[in-house]
Amino acid sequence: MAKEELLTLDGQIDEIYPDGRFGVMLENDHRIIAYTAGKMRKFRIRSVVGDLVKVEMTPYDLQKGRIVFRERGPGGGGQSGPSQRRRR
Repeated sequence: MAKEELLTLDGQIDEIYPDGRFGVMLENDHRIIAYTAGKMRKFRIRSVVGDLVKVEMTPYDLQKGRIVFRERGPGGGGQSGPSQRRRR
Protein backbone atom coordinates (compact mmCIF):
# COMPACT_ATOMS: atom_id res chain seq x y z
CA MET A 1 0.00 0.00 0.00
CA ALA A 2 1.43 3.36 -1.03
CA LYS A 3 1.75 6.16 1.47
CA GLU A 4 -0.79 8.32 -0.38
CA GLU A 5 -3.55 5.70 -0.47
CA LEU A 6 -6.55 6.56 1.65
CA LEU A 7 -9.46 4.39 2.69
CA THR A 8 -12.84 5.80 1.65
CA LEU A 9 -15.80 4.48 3.63
CA ASP A 10 -19.49 5.34 3.93
CA GLY A 11 -20.97 6.28 7.28
CA GLN A 12 -23.66 8.20 9.11
CA ILE A 13 -23.22 11.13 11.48
CA ASP A 14 -24.54 10.21 14.91
CA GLU A 15 -23.10 12.93 17.14
CA ILE A 16 -21.84 16.50 16.83
CA TYR A 17 -18.85 17.69 18.85
CA PRO A 18 -17.49 21.21 19.28
CA ASP A 19 -14.89 22.63 16.93
CA GLY A 20 -16.30 21.13 13.72
CA ARG A 21 -15.90 17.49 14.65
CA PHE A 22 -18.45 14.72 14.28
CA GLY A 23 -18.99 11.22 15.60
CA VAL A 24 -19.49 8.95 12.58
CA MET A 25 -20.75 5.36 12.61
CA LEU A 26 -19.22 3.59 9.62
CA GLU A 27 -21.02 0.96 7.58
CA ASN A 28 -18.90 -1.75 9.24
CA ASP A 29 -20.16 -0.69 12.74
CA HIS A 30 -16.88 1.01 13.64
CA ARG A 31 -17.21 4.44 15.29
CA ILE A 32 -14.71 7.22 14.52
CA ILE A 33 -14.27 10.95 15.04
CA ALA A 34 -14.18 12.95 11.81
CA TYR A 35 -13.80 16.57 10.78
CA THR A 36 -15.02 18.38 7.69
CA ALA A 37 -12.66 18.71 4.73
CA GLY A 38 -11.43 22.11 3.56
CA LYS A 39 -13.80 22.42 0.57
CA MET A 40 -16.79 21.65 2.79
CA ARG A 41 -15.72 24.41 5.18
CA LYS A 42 -15.00 26.81 2.33
CA PHE A 43 -18.45 26.43 0.80
CA ARG A 44 -20.18 26.21 4.22
CA ILE A 45 -21.71 22.78 3.68
CA ARG A 46 -23.59 21.98 6.87
CA SER A 47 -23.86 18.49 8.30
CA VAL A 48 -26.39 17.34 10.87
CA VAL A 49 -27.11 14.15 12.77
CA GLY A 50 -28.40 11.48 10.40
CA ASP A 51 -26.55 12.66 7.27
CA LEU A 52 -24.91 9.98 5.16
CA VAL A 53 -21.28 10.90 4.48
CA LYS A 54 -18.14 9.60 2.78
CA VAL A 55 -15.11 9.54 5.05
CA GLU A 56 -11.44 9.34 4.08
CA MET A 57 -9.11 7.62 6.53
CA THR A 58 -5.43 6.84 6.56
CA PRO A 59 -4.49 3.23 7.28
CA TYR A 60 -2.13 4.46 10.01
CA ASP A 61 -4.87 5.84 12.30
CA LEU A 62 -8.24 4.10 12.08
CA GLN A 63 -9.84 6.21 14.85
CA LYS A 64 -9.93 9.51 12.92
CA GLY A 65 -11.13 10.57 9.50
CA ARG A 66 -12.07 13.45 7.21
CA ILE A 67 -15.58 13.97 5.84
CA VAL A 68 -15.21 14.63 2.13
CA PHE A 69 -18.80 14.30 0.87
CA ARG A 70 -22.30 14.63 2.32
CA GLU A 71 -25.07 12.70 0.58
CA ARG A 72 -28.24 14.60 -0.16
CA GLY A 73 -31.07 12.93 1.67
CA PRO A 74 -34.72 12.92 0.60
CA GLY A 75 -36.11 16.43 1.00
CA GLY A 76 -33.00 17.58 2.81
CA GLY A 77 -30.95 20.73 2.65
CA GLY A 78 -30.34 23.06 -0.17
CA GLN A 79 -31.67 26.49 -0.92
CA SER A 80 -35.22 26.80 -2.12
CA GLY A 81 -34.93 30.12 -3.90
CA PRO A 82 -33.65 33.65 -3.57
CA SER A 83 -35.53 34.24 -0.32
CA GLN A 84 -33.30 31.68 1.43
CA ARG A 85 -29.99 33.25 0.36
CA ARG A 86 -27.98 35.04 2.96
CA ARG A 87 -27.07 38.64 2.29
CA ARG A 88 -23.63 39.96 3.01
